[in-house]
Amino acid sequence: QVQLVESGGGLVQAGGSLRLSCAASGRTFSRYIMGWFRQAPGKERESVARISWSGGSTNYADSVKGRFTISRNNAKNTVYLQMNSLKPEDTAVYYCAAKQNLNWDYWGQGTQVTVSS
Repeated sequence: QVQLVESGGGLVQAGGSLRLSCAASGRTFSRYIMGWFRQAPGKERESVARISWSGGSTNYADSVKGRFTISRNNAKNTVYLQMNSLKPEDTAVYYCAAKQNLNWDYWGQGTQVTVSS
C-alpha cells in the first residue's frame, strides 16, 4: 500500500515557476513508476510526466516538454515536478500517481495550480 501527498501548488503569474512535491509512504517507493497528471475544469485527466523507478527514464506530454521536469529522490520517498514558463493553460489540479505494472494503482488527493495571465 502506498499513500501519496502532494504539495507546492498555488497561484502564479504566467511565465513563473512552481515546484510540486509528492511524498510517498511505505518502504517500497523505489519499486514504483511515478507519474504526474492534471485535470482542468471540464476536461479529462491527462498525463503530464512519468519517471521510472530508478529515475533514469522520463516521459513528458508534448504540451510541457522543455518547460517541466520530473525527478525523484528515492531516499526521501519523494517525486517532484519542476514547472517553469507556466502558462494559463497549465491551470489544473495536479495529481501524482504510482504504479508497478499496467495500472496506476495509487493516487494523491491533488494540489491546485492556477496560472494568471
